[in-house]
Amino acid sequence: MSRLQGKTAIVTGGARGMGEATVRGLVAQGAKVVIADVLEDEGVALAAELGDVASFVKMDVTSKADWAVAVAEAEKLGSLNVLVNNAAILLHKTIMETTEEDFMKVATVNQLGTFLGMQSVFEAMKANGGGSIINVSSIDGIQSKNSLCAYSASKWAVRGMTKSAAVEMGKYGIRVNSVHPGGIYTAMHGSEFISVEQANEFYPTHPLPRVGLPHEVANVTIFLASDEATYSTGAEFIADGGWSAGLVNPALPQL
Repeated sequence: MSRLQGKTAIVTGGARGMGEATVRGLVAQGAKVVIADVLEDEGVALAAELGDVASFVKMDVTSKADWAVAVAEAEKLGSLNVLVNNAAILLHKTIMETTEEDFMKVATVNQLGTFLGMQSVFEAMKANGGGSIINVSSIDGIQSKNSLCAYSASKWAVRGMTKSAAVEMGKYGIRVNSVHPGGIYTAMHGSEFISVEQANEFYPTHPLPRVGLPHEVANVTIFLASDEATYSTGAEFIADGGWSAGLVNPALPQL
């Protein structure tokens, strides 16, 4: 298939998990991709497997200099049209346990990294006639839960920045949207230690009572990267198994 033929993308955190699934999906649809990640071994291996349609750059998303390298690498592959701001870190601590250093570390990677990404690709996308920026937020950027003060704050910030950037960049043909995954079976969810079946046990009261899989989020991102989504900007696209709709209460009548 070639829904993304002629497009070039940067995917941060692209070496594993949702990022890897997104990279594979973009390539399968005809795009060329720069895999940007701090995980060098995994990123190099993925790029080698995918061949000349992919390139790896070791990248700290909080470094403006690293962003410049990633943009230059993308321009070597073709016209930069797509950015997927996927890189993020998770912290589980109560608000009273969270230190200033904890809070700022999460904010710097999740929030500043996304900001720098949008800022860094703007001129290239503008020169190329437009593009699509997909910021990966979270269901915790729409609601929240205990132990996620820093993480949720950063993901709400991503949601807000997305809307502001969409308003500013739209006249240049640049669309900016956010994707909000629920529980997804990745290393962040413990995929290195538990099976999918074990992960499913966390979601018995969800409308779709199972964990999500990385490709299910990647498919939403691919849609937003494609020309099928040319009138969508500043919006939230949720892939959470219905989590944000509400949970099943076993004490009430059910189907």
